[in-house]
Amino acid sequence: MSQGLSDANFMRYSRHILLGEIGEAGQLALSQSSVLLVGMGGLGNPAAQYLAAAGVGHLLLADDDSVESSNLQRQVLFDESVVGLGKVEAAAQRLREMNSELQISEYIERLQGESLAQAIRHADLVLDCSDNLATRYAVNAECQRQRTPLISGAAVAFDGQLMAFDFRNAESPCYQCLFPNAKEPRLNCSNAGILGPLVGMIGTMQALEAVKLLTGIQSDAISRFSHFDGRSANWMHAQIQPNPDCPNCSKCLANTQEK
Repeated sequence: MSQGLSDANFMRYSRHILLGEIGEAGQLALSQSSVLLVGMGGLGNPAAQYLAAAGVGHLLLADDDSVESSNLQRQVLFDESVVGLGKVEAAAQRLREMNSELQISEYIERLQGESLAQAIRHADLVLDCSDNLATRYAVNAECQRQRTPLISGAAVAFDGQLMAFDFRNAESPCYQCLFPNAKEPRLNCSNAGILGPLVGMIGTMQALEAVKLLTGIQSDAISRFSHFDGRSANWMHAQIQPNPDCPNCSKCLANTQEK
């Protein structure tokens, strides 16, 4: 039987506990949860920051990149003193300063294959904060295979995207249902630029959906594609339907039938 919150944590997270949808039970659930963040750049920074502040007990941080001066315009966990340091190491250092009770696992690598599968096995939820399509496809496929919920974010220039998939539901669509045979986009942050607050907004929305999912709060964002236009500040939403011809879902179905 799990113990309740300490007096100190009851005070620290009192503004969560006041919310009827969270309460002490929800805050305790957060403290017992593990979240994997794939990518510790513009999206992973704010997402990790809010999850650490929210009291999520265990964050698994994955990235093989180092902090560059061009990151400082939007990657808010970093400052000039950590330029040249690995992003995972720099982020972990700052997050531990924010919350001394936070457990952090560091993956200083681009997760793929068995290392990706192993990391997801340790997580209750995955946030895809990556910046390339190959990783998105791989994370999506492994999360679906392991029935682990996934919240995916993306941003470039003035455009942001948010999707959430609860793969505990066998009828859930996946990222590849919407983008079955996509190619690596021509435009990225390096050649098209990125508005700093935009990644903060999308990463924060990923954290918001994570907290809701981990505490059992229902969300309309599940199985939905959301696009944010930073110029007009308008959202566009579209429900994602399972695609019977999805190359990923068909593989997962075949694997399930073989078992």
